[in-house]
Amino acid sequence: MNAVFKKKLEEIAARIGHTPLVDLGDGIFGKVEGENPAGSVKDRAAFYILKDAIECGALKEGAPVVEATSGNTGIGLAYVGGLLGIKVVLTMPESMSAERRKMLADYGAELVLTPASEGMGGAVAAAKRIVAERGGFFADQFGNPSSVKAHFETTAPEIFAALPDVKAIVAGVGSGGTAMGIKKYIDAGGLNCKVFALEPAESPLMTEGRAGAHKIQGIGANFLPALVDVSAFDGILTVKGEDAVAAVSELYRKHGLKCGISSAAAVLGARALRGVVDGKILAVLPDNSERYPKELYD
Repeated sequence: MNAVFKKKLEEIAARIGHTPLVDLGDGIFGKVEGENPAGSVKDRAAFYILKDAIECGALKEGAPVVEATSGNTGIGLAYVGGLLGIKVVLTMPESMSAERRKMLADYGAELVLTPASEGMGGAVAAAKRIVAERGGFFADQFGNPSSVKAHFETTAPEIFAALPDVKAIVAGVGSGGTAMGIKKYIDAGGLNCKVFALEPAESPLMTEGRAGAHKIQGIGANFLPALVDVSAFDGILTVKGEDAVAAVSELYRKHGLKCGISSAAAVLGARALRGVVDGKILAVLPDNSERYPKELYD
């Protein structure tokens, strides 16, 4: 890696992370990952996936990056890839919002839509076919340990630097990188804090072993990602999609927080722990309002 490219990686790294905490009352705090440059927690994983692939030689100069995404990871990859001059090809279910699709296109990504009925599993299969047919690097957010590493090295240390006495953390599970990275950091440091994974009540794969359609974009894939060790968590919470959608406008009215549906779900999960956990609770708020219909905030 030449010095110019290395400096560019360092500049991008400096832009990502260091997101603020917001006090949501009753001992509950939110880590506002929507403040990342491309608008979500996935900017962290996207940067680590590309950086690690470049450093180990898995991503060759001139080769495209291919990924299956429900939106946020793709936006993060398109953002980082654009800054590095790397072509990004993304597959995603056609059910994802028009706002997400537009943002991906604005960052210059090539978008391939897959049938909604096939869920994220169909998008993953399509991404693998594209790599087989056209070549390139499969980012594999659902199985790439760089995603976990990103949160072990950045998100978790930021949380405990800002809120050292936090007793429980709630994180939605999409790829599982955020929840697993934070849990590994806690275990490695012997910290007194629990991690609760969150999934949609309509798609309780971790709790009941079944998947279903739901409204919480970004979490609740229709398969269990390779990164996820369900037994590692201190508990698994479920939130109904309709409740999360309703909570979006409530968080905006009460706290001026324009976050996404998965963020609202995380807050509801944290509230459910209030009678169970003594002490401060933190909810990871994955993204902002940019990729959701404006009507949610009325």
